[in-house]
Amino acid sequence: MSVRVGVLHTVPALVPVFQTLLAGRRGDLDIVHVADASLLSRAVAGGITHDVAADLRTHLGALRDAGAEAVLVTCSSIGEAATDAAAAVGVPLVRVDAAMAAEAAERARGGGRGILVLATLAATLGPTSRLVRAAAGGDVEVTAHVVAGAAEARAAGDLARHDRLIAEAIAAAPGVDVIVLAQASMATGAGDDPRVLTSPESGASRFVESLTS
Repeated sequence: MSVRVGVLHTVPALVPVFQTLLAGRRGDLDIVHVADASLLSRAVAGGITHDVAADLRTHLGALRDAGAEAVLVTCSSIGEAATDAAAAVGVPLVRVDAAMAAEAAERARGGGRGILVLATLAATLGPTSRLVRAAAGGDVEVTAHVVAGAAEARAAGDLARHDRLIAEAIAAAPGVDVIVLAQASMATGAGDDPRVLTSPESGASRFVESLTS
């Protein structure tokens, strides 16, 4: 018997990524994806407005009504608002960046050089930085920067430039213990620096572990 779950995206290209990640971790999942790019574009333009919050409740309520046992939200920019919306409609929700934040805090404790949060969108810096700081409990210094030009490159379809700019930002940060890539869409630019954490793999694992049946 399958277990129905929901996944809420603001980047449609992440649908097949998370379909593969989740199905590979648990074969009996019936995965319902909802992708609404307007949530991110509106959040970037004006923050979490009443209409964005209302649409989050609508999407999450629809997934609940469709039988989803729980929902994974793959967009860090709307993670806080999605958590609030999920509580309002009564569906369990896991943020894709939650496991990454916890691992970043664990790695950085005792290191003395802190955590760097990188994002391609300014709208993501606040939610992810707050999540990382909460996980660290004030014991670790957390700094945050936008990778200039990366979002524009991705929007123009130039994924090679997007990835190169992220790789350059990583290489230019020698003085930190951990580098957190705030958005799941940034994972393609992670490279092989052992300090770098991304959210797709750990977020998918945390979500599957959260399921009760």
